Amino acid sequence: MIRINLLAVERSRTKHKVSFLVTQKITILCSLILLLAVMAVGWDYLSLIKDSKQADDDLAHAQQETVRLHSIILQVQQFEQRKAQLQQRVQLIEQLRKGQTEPVHMLDQVSRALPPMLWLTELKQTGNDVLIDGRCMVLTSLSDFVSNLEASGYFKKSIEIVNSQAEPASAAGNLIKFSIKAQFQPKGCVQSQAVGVKPHQERPDRPH
Repeated sequence: MIRINLLAVERSRTKHKVSFLVTQKITILCSLILLLAVMAVGWDYLSLIKDSKQADDDLAHAQQETVRLHSIILQVQQFEQRKAQLQQRVQLIEQLRKGQTEPVHMLDQVSRALPPMLWLTELKQTGNDVLIDGRCMVLTSLSDFVSNLEASGYFKKSIEIVNSQAEPASAAGNLIKFSIKAQFQPKGCVQSQAVGVKPHQERPDRPH
């Protein structure tokens, strides 16, 4: 009679089944771990790509802003240059206008300061320095002329009498030749005062 141990076969099957389940669980667990690792790496990779793109965008924006600011700086520099050029033109115009009006004021003040018995023969101007040559019949006229120029406020004090000497007698009588040196003040440091010229008398005819 043949006996077959079915229990041993059943146990072997059960043991094999349990071993398969454990292996399957380990495989699933490893797969999950691997999947999670892949997802983590993928997430990090996507984050890096996103950060890299953001950095590229920020860099491009910064470059655009740099170009814009550079353009503004150039415009400001051009404006400053044009402003400086305009200021130079204005100063030049003012100097030209001043140069045109100053001789008129100077001649007017010199004319107002002339006392009786004195006349001018030559007037030279170099910058603000003025050299005046003339003739007078008495020294008091020369003194009055210098005082009148100083009192006008258009000539700096003190006016220098370079020379004064008597000339040989002529038909007009004794004459005194003089030269004075003065410095013209374009705008007059003080308000022009009334020139203390002695009452006008008829001046003698100038010698020819």
